[in-house]
Amino acid sequence: MRLRLPTEHPAEPPTGYKIAHPVLSQDGARAGFTGVSLGGALPYGVVSDASCLYGRRHRPPARLCDCGFHCVHDRAAAEALLCTAEHRGAVLLEVTVLGAYIRFEHGFRYARQRVRTATVGPCGCGAPAVALADAGWGRPGRLALAAACAGCVRGRTSVTLAAFARLAGEGLRVVAAPAVAPAASATAAAPASATAAAPASASRTVGADVLPDGLGVPELVAEAALLQARLDWFQSQLARLGEHGTGGTADRD
Repeated sequence: MRLRLPTEHPAEPPTGYKIAHPVLSQDGARAGFTGVSLGGALPYGVVSDASCLYGRRHRPPARLCDCGFHCVHDRAAAEALLCTAEHRGAVLLEVTVLGAYIRFEHGFRYARQRVRTATVGPCGCGAPAVALADAGWGRPGRLALAAACAGCVRGRTSVTLAAFARLAGEGLRVVAAPAVAPAASATAAAPASATAAAPASASRTVGADVLPDGLGVPELVAEAALLQARLDWFQSQLARLGEHGTGGTADRD
C-alpha cells in the first residue's frame, strides 16, 4: 500500500527563514539571490519557482527527490547558519512558502516562494551596512555581493540597500542588522587600570564605528555616505602622490 503524506490547508501561506547570497546581474540591471548549497547553481528572484537540479521531469517538491526550495521554521535556526565561516557573507531571508510543500520537523521543502525581507548583517569591520559591495566571487553572469559600510566600500562595485531592493522588485524590503559592538564586552573584561588609562580613545572608537540610527534606510542618505567614502579614498590617494612628488624634489636638491 502506498502511503500518502497528510494534506494541509492553511488559512494563509506559511512563513520560513533561510540564508542566501545577494547577487547583481552583470549589466547591473537586476538583483536576486543564490543559495548556499546545491541550489547555488541557479540564482533566483524575489518571486520564483523551484526546478529539479537533477534534470528530472517531476514537479518540485517530489517526494523521492530533494528538489525544491528549502527553509526552516525558526528565525534563530537560520541566523545560526550565518556563524559558519563559509556563510558569513550571506543575508537572512524571510520568505513566504507558496504552492505545494512538504513539512519537516525543522522546516519546509516547497515549490514556490516570495522573499519578503532580506536582512543584511554588519560589514566585516563591525559597522552597520549601508551597501552591498563586490564580494570577490560570483556565478556566470552574476556578481556576488556582501555587506559593506561607507568606509569599506571604496572603489568596489556596489549598490545601496534601497537600490538593491528596487532592482530586485516585487516589494522586497532590505534592512540592515544592528552593528556588532565588541568594544563593550572587551572593556568589561579588561583590567580597571587599562580602562582608566584610555577612556578618550575608547570613546573615539565607538563614535567612529557606530553610525546614526536609520542610516542606510533612506536611499539618499546611503548614497551620500558612499560618495563621502569615495571622496575620502581619492583624497588619500592624492595625498600619497603629493608625498612622493615632494620626496623626489628633496632628493634632487
